[in-house]
Amino acid sequence: MPCRGVRGATTVEVNDREEILQATRELLALVIRRNGIEKGDVASATFSTTTDLDAEFPALAARQLGWLDVPLLCGHEIGVPGSLKKCIRVLVHWNTDKSQSEVQHVYVREAVKLRPDLSDLPPVDLAELEVWISEQMRTFE
Repeated sequence: MPCRGVRGATTVEVNDREEILQATRELLALVIRRNGIEKGDVASATFSTTTDLDAEFPALAARQLGWLDVPLLCGHEIGVPGSLKKCIRVLVHWNTDKSQSEVQHVYVREAVKLRPDLSDLPPVDLAELEVWISEQMRTFE
């Protein structure tokens, strides 16, 4: 079975632990649900933040969603002048039989500026998404 990369990015308004975790959980939930990812098929995930975010490791959000056995890594993006600020990125390495062209990458909030060509998401019911996230988190409390 091939391993595919699934990319995603989001932003936060402030460098706040809860805001980082909430935005990352939302991003991961969209990546998981759009692609039909089962946690047992995730090989690893790498998270990065811009250097202005250091209040929490975004990988904690993946743990909160039950990715307890998945190798996770966090780091900072290169601080390129003029680049998007307060941004959280993820690269999920996913074992799947889907072709790379079938993989759906997710860019939300201000991160749509990074990949406008991949940012045409269908409407998302955020209240329903939060219910799904809460259910995932309850399973691992």
